[in-house]
Amino acid sequence: MTLTQKVLAHHARGLTRPWVQAGDIVRLRVDWTIASELAWNGMDRTYSALGRPPLHDPGRFFLAVDHTVDPVALANDPKARALAQRSRDFAREARVRHFHDANETILHTRFYRELVQPGQVVIGADSHTTSHGGLGAFAIGLGGADVTAAMVLGETWLEVPEAIAVEYSGTPAFGIGGKDIILHTLERLGRNTSALERTVEFRGEAVRGFSTDTRFTLANMTAELGGLNGIFEADAVTLAWLAGRKSEKDAALCFRADEGAPYVERHRLELDRLSPRVAKPFSPDNVRSVEEAAGLPLHGCFIGACTTTEEELVLAALVLEAAFRERAPRPAVRERLVVPGDLAIIERMRQGGLWAHYERAGFRIGPPGCSMCLGVASERARPGEVWLSSQNRNYENRMGQGSLAWLASAATVAASSVDMRITDPRPWLERIDRERYARLLFRDRTPRVPEVAVREPEVEGTFIPPAVASAPPGGVPAGSEVEGTFIPPAMLTEASGPVPAGSRSAVEGTFVPLTQAASGPVPAGASSAAEGAFIPPTQVAASGPAPAAPRSVVEGTFVPRHPASEAVSSMGPLAVDGTGADGREASVRASHGGTVIRAQVQRFGDHVDTDAIIPGEFCHLTDSAALGARCFAHVRPDFAARAREGRTVIVAGEGWGTGSSREQAVWALQGAGIRAVIAKSFAFIHRRNLVNEAVPHLVLTDPDFHALVQEGDTVEVDPGTATVTLVSSGRRFAAAPVSPLVHALQSEGGLVPAVRRLGRNVFEVLPA
Repeated sequence: MTLTQKVLAHHARGLTRPWVQAGDIVRLRVDWTIASELAWNGMDRTYSALGRPPLHDPGRFFLAVDHTVDPVALANDPKARALAQRSRDFAREARVRHFHDANETILHTRFYRELVQPGQVVIGADSHTTSHGGLGAFAIGLGGADVTAAMVLGETWLEVPEAIAVEYSGTPAFGIGGKDIILHTLERLGRNTSALERTVEFRGEAVRGFSTDTRFTLANMTAELGGLNGIFEADAVTLAWLAGRKSEKDAALCFRADEGAPYVERHRLELDRLSPRVAKPFSPDNVRSVEEAAGLPLHGCFIGACTTTEEELVLAALVLEAAFRERAPRPAVRERLVVPGDLAIIERMRQGGLWAHYERAGFRIGPPGCSMCLGVASERARPGEVWLSSQNRNYENRMGQGSLAWLASAATVAASSVDMRITDPRPWLERIDRERYARLLFRDRTPRVPEVAVREPEVEGTFIPPAVASAPPGGVPAGSEVEGTFIPPAMLTEASGPVPAGSRSAVEGTFVPLTQAASGPVPAGASSAAEGAFIPPTQVAASGPAPAAPRSVVEGTFVPRHPASEAVSSMGPLAVDGTGADGREASVRASHGGTVIRAQVQRFGDHVDTDAIIPGEFCHLTDSAALGARCFAHVRPDFAARAREGRTVIVAGEGWGTGSSREQAVWALQGAGIRAVIAKSFAFIHRRNLVNEAVPHLVLTDPDFHALVQEGDTVEVDPGTATVTLVSSGRRFAAAPVSPLVHALQSEGGLVPAVRRLGRNVFEVLPA
């Protein structure tokens, strides 16, 4: 298995074998759910539709007010105040333990630094939840409905992704950090290509030298690659970081990908000669070397956003110190802004005297928050302005309507701020004392690091021995079950020591129930035993002495712990009628009951992002009609008018819905009257949001279809048969079929109606 597959196998419920593979639909135990105030605004609508039930674990939901707030916005913008207050009210209502109010932190910064641990499953209502793979967690962004359901149920569902390996070699020069490395990766792989809807596992000899901050940045911008998640194997560097915490440091699960793990692609990147990189508007993969862009005049320089770590902030400060050693101080101006990610980082940098360098260079210093990265609070670029930013996205209008955003590392932004032209930072990087740099990051204080204990996943399930399944009259009752946990060979302990690693678990083998007597048969009437161990036949034969404790050996087949035939349990407030809060379920159900959608087409190209579908300044809205009126407001202002004329089927290219996790993008499409979306491929989160809202959508890759269909053409879309007919020619095209679970969710009218009708066992009862 890959590293991601091992984390998923460890958290999966009801597996039919002791491993997972790409394409499996699995139920997952969720360790953490996380959200911002902007996401909670939409999640609150879902939470109310579910009846506002108790949280699965109030201590495992993390909520930070960071996206829309700065002191000016909070003082003058009623929308920002309302969003912050709604989060405060919910935190009190649900007794959320980990709530952080405005300007304390950025969502991912504090969660990464203080809470997440290797091997955990994290579901966040933000696309950059991928950041937490930097510490070895499986961390993905999903829409608000998915995260709300996981927050309440303690589980979610997932199709196990394919995986690619990105393998780094060589040693980057000092000052070439995570941002340069991930921009180079985007330059080589491209956006929404190899990584689209896949796991990205960062590997290779070079990663051993990456700091946890560098790993954060690479995992963070896996979202820009189009990946489902990015992940590093937890190692001594990881455990050294955890050892410096006061708490949340003792539950690390250090998994390793198997030798020969099934990566569908491997990409090898050499870092020895890598120079600083910049990304031109309007795509993070539109990358050039800093030498190629040097001299470009800039209106503004921004250092901040979640992708800008403490490491980058410190390095940028030292670049400015070197640059202004022989320059006169200059006043702070609007066009130079630095925003750290957390109050703790502010304090650590204050102790090092680093803020004085930003001030001398004419930077304003803002409180923690997303700030200009989203362009929805008071700090925005103006129309026509060119900004160089250390944020992670440079989509059209991202930093403000009509703005042009270039991306770079914080060091490059700092160097470029000196003369307000893109500038190579290396001449100033060469002047930095590296030992002092390490001290300023507190890396001279090496904590006592525990040994990295590599382990294998423990897979839960139910084992039915043959003697139980086919017992003779008077023997063991048919249907009795022996429950246990599959533990791969490396985790088994014998009298002579641990079983040697190197052999993978298989379906057939030996189940050893811990409470069975060594000499007796399976007890008549035994319905379950204590946890046991699954031993593959090759290990039984080769591993030497028998297990330390006497145990009987029962051979048979592994089956799910909770068969779908079991009764559905009620969850109180969720066990209500199936009508959605806004009354839309009946019409959505009808659209999946064999109805063919006949409408005209609106055409779009590749990589249409959710910022374009619904700009950030409108994401405070939750009413579908209000959102629909603003759908594509900046890039296609007549979109809603075209839809009113009957152009209610979208046909797009690759990567439809890339970028932000905002479910408002789907609500906006619905509010504008869109009845179906057809694309060559979809961004993972946006596609899940379409499923959750029961919006018909088809993956159709036939090049003939995309060559023939034009703006305004009439098509007939049959979601039931996954076909599209071009009416003018009568030609019919087949789309990719959906999984049974997706079909079931859409037949229920979406996620909320499904959870309301089926309760806590929704993902167990719906077919996988």
